[in-house]
Amino acid sequence: MTVKIVIGLDGTDTGERALTFAKDLASKIGDCELVAIYVIEWSPFTFQTAEENAQRHKRREEEIALATSRVVQPAVTQLEKDGFKATGMVRHGDVAETLNRMTVELGAVQIIVGRASSDGFAKRIFGSSTQNLVMHADVPVTVVG
Repeated sequence: MTVKIVIGLDGTDTGERALTFAKDLASKIGDCELVAIYVIEWSPFTFQTAEENAQRHKRREEEIALATSRVVQPAVTQLEKDGFKATGMVRHGDVAETLNRMTVELGAVQIIVGRASSDGFAKRIFGSSTQNLVMHADVPVTVVG
């Protein structure tokens, strides 16, 4: 049975370290599929005109294409080049909720993410995506520094 592991990418060095950790873990497991997911933070709670909504939809599609070409596809290509079974996807939503939901839907057994390094007022009030994921995930989460 193939074990699936989700890797939460963010386009930074910590995401690269998460990829490296995932490859090491997958090589020890053997029959493993790595799923690279990039989540674009996106709130559905905005009120706009019909024209603004059309522009918003176009912007969402552009963001997906950009994240796919710059972050996800290069990661999947490198994973496959290194001999791993890999897929990738980009989604919009709350990072922690979306990573957890996608992991459950895919039947994955673990999530690997990089530690967020940014500080600030919003993080102190609301917590980081990584913290929220660790607290609420339905599967084990490995945070790579």
